[in-house]
Amino acid sequence: MADTGVLETLLRRIEKVDDGVDSLEVATSLGVDHQVLVGAVKSLQALGDLISAELRSSKHWELLGEGTEIAEQGSHEARVFGSIPPEGLGQSELMKLSFGKIGFSKAMSNKWIRVDKAHEGGPRIFRTVEDIEDQVREKLLLVQRGNSSKLEEKEKNELKKRKLLSEVTVKSYWITKGSSFSTTITKLETELTPEMIANGSWKEKKFKPYNFEAMGVAPDCGHMHPLMKVRTQFRQIFLEMGFTEMPTNNFIESSFWNFDSLFQPQQHPARDQHDTFFLSDPALAHGFPPDYLERVKKVHSEGGYGSQGYKYDWKVEEAQKNILRTHTTAVSARMLYKLAQQERDPGCHPSGRVPPDRGRGGRLRAHAGGPHGHPARVLHQTRDYQAPLQAGLQPVHGAQHGSVQLP
Repeated sequence: MADTGVLETLLRRIEKVDDGVDSLEVATSLGVDHQVLVGAVKSLQALGDLISAELRSSKHWELLGEGTEIAEQGSHEARVFGSIPPEGLGQSELMKLSFGKIGFSKAMSNKWIRVDKAHEGGPRIFRTVEDIEDQVREKLLLVQRGNSSKLEEKEKNELKKRKLLSEVTVKSYWITKGSSFSTTITKLETELTPEMIANGSWKEKKFKPYNFEAMGVAPDCGHMHPLMKVRTQFRQIFLEMGFTEMPTNNFIESSFWNFDSLFQPQQHPARDQHDTFFLSDPALAHGFPPDYLERVKKVHSEGGYGSQGYKYDWKVEEAQKNILRTHTTAVSARMLYKLAQQERDPGCHPSGRVPPDRGRGGRLRAHAGGPHGHPARVLHQTRDYQAPLQAGLQPVHGAQHGSVQLP
């Protein structure tokens, strides 16, 4: 709240008049900054209907820094005239003065001085009149005293052009008595306490009205994890390049698509229970593509497509086990097979797929490019789409995640 003395003084000023007072005039008469009085107006408004304040805008002229200096010491041309003695003054000496250059040109325009270029000591300046009238200073003094209305617009613009004064917009309040006007300041209660209810004092107290349009306190909220921010940026980049997201909402996956189709041998340590979560219900998956199942089994057991295979007895029972998906590359394997089965028109039809998701346990899985890898597949279809798929799905010896790419 503003200073109590200013509040009480402002209320007494309002009490003495009928039509109201201007905040700027009151601040000037009290010798305080206008913003201090504006703060007092805001404080009184917060106390209820003590006063009524209407915001008004007005324009007036005020002196700039150089204009204030001229109002105190005189214009540059008048100071130049006063610096020239009866015997004259060398032009070089005059130019050494801070006001010499500007004052010399103005004094010459007013025909107050002349230059004798043929003087034996060099160019010398002499007065051409006995006395002068410093009209510039007189005009600026009128503005300083608040009598700018006595000047013509042409005169004001000339002084403005010389950057001696400027027109400013001043906002002030026209203050009048409110419906509950009083010179006594009573602080409004902001809270109804149990004590007020018990002793009945609430009946005699005045409460501050609730502002139902006020903004509430913003609730605390979480923030996106740094890795999620990076993943979101990568996702946007791929989408802008024309990639399409793969469906990654199947967090339960069969061992066939998660491991076998990526040619990870069934005896690989990563498939053990200490590194993979197996489901008990449903424990097994069904409905694998028979032809593709046989091709995967053959590559594991005997080899093919340039690979010698792992040379072991591959079991479909192991491939049927349901697990929590350990990486999104399993989604890539499903999509590669699905795209290979789709009928395509002859010609070249490139396609881009990206699976922006997590592996099991909510972790961002590591792929090519380090722990923040973002697997993407660029598929290039030829007339024979099945052939490059078979050629690309070759066993990758020692692969942990089995990223599959088509040539």
